[in-house]
Amino acid sequence: MGFSSMKRNPSDGRVPKLFRHPSAASCSHRGFTLVELLVVIAIIGTLVGLLLPAIQAAREAARRMQCQNQLRQWGVALHNHESARRFFPAAGEYPASQWSALARLLPFVEQESLQRLIDFSRPYSVQPAVTQFRLPFGLCPSDINDRPRTPSSPSGVTHYPTNYAVNAGTWFVYQQSTGATGDGSFRVGIRTRAADIPDGLTATLAMAEVRAFQRFLGSAQGPMDPLTSAPADRRELVAWGGTLKDTGHTEWVDFKVHETGFTATFPPRGGSPRESLDDTDFVSAPEGKSPTVPTFAAVTSRSYHPAAVNAAMMDGSVRTVADTIDPTVWRSMATRAGSETITDIP
Repeated sequence: MGFSSMKRNPSDGRVPKLFRHPSAASCSHRGFTLVELLVVIAIIGTLVGLLLPAIQAAREAARRMQCQNQLRQWGVALHNHESARRFFPAAGEYPASQWSALARLLPFVEQESLQRLIDFSRPYSVQPAVTQFRLPFGLCPSDINDRPRTPSSPSGVTHYPTNYAVNAGTWFVYQQSTGATGDGSFRVGIRTRAADIPDGLTATLAMAEVRAFQRFLGSAQGPMDPLTSAPADRRELVAWGGTLKDTGHTEWVDFKVHETGFTATFPPRGGSPRESLDDTDFVSAPEGKSPTVPTFAAVTSRSYHPAAVNAAMMDGSVRTVADTIDPTVWRSMATRAGSETITDIP
């Protein structure tokens, strides 16, 4: 066949068969059937269902690490404060001042300009520019209540919460008439020195996580003897009564235990809050409310991390403490001079 015989016939515009694809006549386009489409959707849904928990776990791991880094900043601040002034800050310099230990640590967490705004000789209730300030290292990224607490009355001030609290001991906190204080690292009206912690800085709690807007029974009846043993069960607290509130840990400026402190009466709790007694704290009477009535508190360390809380030790180290920790071990970690031997921290 010559080359000229393969050219298009100008008379009819048809292409010679030699140039046609052999399968052109039999080729046809077909889409997915309904069954195939449903199978593909089911597979994609299954893969997404498997992937989402992994993504959420990775995000929570990142938030927990950020929380640990913030606690580490407070731990470093404590040691810088001790190095500069030869003592750790008191839980509160009451009765001379009601400002918290966090307020005293501000220059050591790069917030010296904020502390300059504070007049420690005056109550924080007349210094709204300070109370409404959100501390850069004050809130855990996992806490769902990163918001200010609006005033409850026209004369009140706006407060910002905190997720990091100082160790106020195991149960008894303070009695003004006698000056008696709790067995924790931070005491009302007393500046603790390193020598005041014979249990050792590595074995004694400094700070731990708490939840903002925590529920608690406040202004309850309570024991009168500072030597009263801590309750073994939360149900024992119900007998003391009190008023249910949801403003715990909403004022980072306030030295009171339900605002910037915690006690080791009960083990820590992580995860989502539950509307039950297990997720309710207890304060017999706020510090300083009465010269003679002592303050007892079951203010538990809590977080939104699954089954654990982050805690800083007095040596500045940070660790994650599981909910499953033995209650006796947890209380031992909270005492500064209990002479306990701590061997297992889950």
